[in-house]
Amino acid sequence: MVTVTVPATSANVGAGFDALGLALSMHNVFTFEESDRIHITSVDQTHVPGGPNNLVYRSARAVYDQLGVPLKGLRITQRNDIPMARGLGSSSACIVAGLLGANALLGCPLTQRQMLTLATAIEGHPDNVAPAMLGGFVTSVYDEGLVYTVKKNIDPDLAFAAFVPDFRLLTSKARAVLPEMVPRKDAVYNLSRAALATAAFCDGDYGLLGVATKDALHQRYRLPLIEGGEEVFELAQDLCAQAVYISGAGPTIIAVVHKDDDEFFARAGEALPKSDKLSHFTLYRLLADNAGAAVEA
Repeated sequence: MVTVTVPATSANVGAGFDALGLALSMHNVFTFEESDRIHITSVDQTHVPGGPNNLVYRSARAVYDQLGVPLKGLRITQRNDIPMARGLGSSSACIVAGLLGANALLGCPLTQRQMLTLATAIEGHPDNVAPAMLGGFVTSVYDEGLVYTVKKNIDPDLAFAAFVPDFRLLTSKARAVLPEMVPRKDAVYNLSRAALATAAFCDGDYGLLGVATKDALHQRYRLPLIEGGEEVFELAQDLCAQAVYISGAGPTIIAVVHKDDDEFFARAGEALPKSDKLSHFTLYRLLADNAGAAVEA
């Protein structure tokens, strides 16, 4: 039996659309065993597809197919702590788990880079799958079928306040509201800030994140899809968060704070249930996961 643990991820980090992402201390856990049939179960109350369309199974099958190894079935169990369709990388966790689990069952013939490239081909972009696999803060580029990444460990004194609403937002819907064309000034606005965010994480100069996470390409279009989203931004800014941004496609909103900023978490936690516009949000206090996905055989 193989056990794979995969962290949640927060993609884009403001301006780094489809390119930047980081791993967080919330995890899904998967077990894999070879079987003569497909048997997929959830050990919690989360509904997961039980057949060949299950994303974990489809990702595992991609490894077998790439290696030319016949696959009759797998026995897979899932523990789903990462909320689904909330902008915290639940689908990427499934993809990474399937690839790593299958690779381990087959004796680890694929390299990490090969699996990352395969994960990106399945997901379509590397901003979630790269930090899910590698951990830390990751800058990624997908070019001519190959993934190029730079990883930087995140200071353990940094915390991420995740405001998670009680509704799902499919990535397809969040992408549908984005314009086909953007003004050059908006492209330059984001390019400069994505570069600044990368430099800030690499140098540990997190005071730059308030500027570096500002965005002109996607957040203004997606925020109306998040009921109470503007109020969460205002609350986090009023409580002196270092940065606030929509996590991935949303609807989760992330505030970056110091891990010992107990006042931020206390006041934010008190404010949510008192407001009709914020009461459907749950606040999670998360740290960075610098290790990434782990495999135990």
